[in-house]
Amino acid sequence: MARILISEPHPDLRVLLEAIVRRAGHEPVGHGELALDEAPAVMILEPASAADLAAAAGLRRRLEDLPIICTSILPPSEHTRALGPVAYLLKPFRVVELETAIASALAA
Repeated sequence: MARILISEPHPDLRVLLEAIVRRAGHEPVGHGELALDEAPAVMILEPASAADLAAAAGLRRRLEDLPIICTSILPPSEHTRALGPVAYLLKPFRVVELETAIASALAA
């Protein structure tokens, strides 16, 4: 079981992402649930949120190999490409697409 950090500003979508992560057999966590030096196995990010994008950039500086999956209402931008996401899913996406992206990120 992997700990997967979910950075989604909309509570209803966060609940949905948490359910998908749990169904895949993993533990969803938020930023406040990680110890300062703890690293998640994967990050799911909504980069349309400036605060979440900044948090992801900070994590990327500390954890260069952290797989990031973007799930966004916006197309990729210069800032999201700079994060080097392993997947970029435009909302609305199918659940199986996120499940596949998580499995691929964990296998890498």
